[in-house]
Amino acid sequence: MIKAILVFNNHGKPRMSKFYQYYPEDMQQQIIRETFHLVSKRDDNVCNFLEGGSLIGGSDYKLIYRHYATLYFVFCVDSSESELGILDLIQVFVETLDKCFENVCELDLIFHVDKVHYILAELCMGGMVLETNMSEIMTRVEEQNKLEKSEAGISAAPARAVSAVKEMNIPQKFKDMKLPDLPNLKF
Repeated sequence: MIKAILVFNNHGKPRMSKFYQYYPEDMQQQIIRETFHLVSKRDDNVCNFLEGGSLIGGSDYKLIYRHYATLYFVFCVDSSESELGILDLIQVFVETLDKCFENVCELDLIFHVDKVHYILAELCMGGMVLETNMSEIMTRVEEQNKLEKSEAGISAAPARAVSAVKEMNIPQKFKDMKLPDLPNLKF
């Protein structure tokens, strides 16, 4: 089972984190720091698997990572997960991001965090892998984009209603309205 998915840059700044087990916020930050220190000090020509840090579960858990340009993609998993399967999952995740953002970069993860989490939710949920077929994931992402565009039309409806009311020129209509004279009533 996947315990956490972390993405951080070469300087250790977290760009995305998803924990499938509850940790308090300060503990999550410590886990991210410890994971960065474990992964970043490794040479590029060594194995992409290592024992989990003391905060993430020690020898019972593994850190499986890939380093692409300025980003580290790290999956913290228990011993039941296949290391090569998780490496493949990381590859699918990165390729899907690359297709969605046309040559993904760190800024895409920062400015489109909702879309990144949506893609991740299509890949795995609750720490379990759901889908590894990139074309199936892309189909779901495209469906979501269509839905967002159609909702944009709905959300624009109030603005269209306001402009329609303004075009009606209601104050002028009140001025132009002819009311009969009322008799003067004396008390």
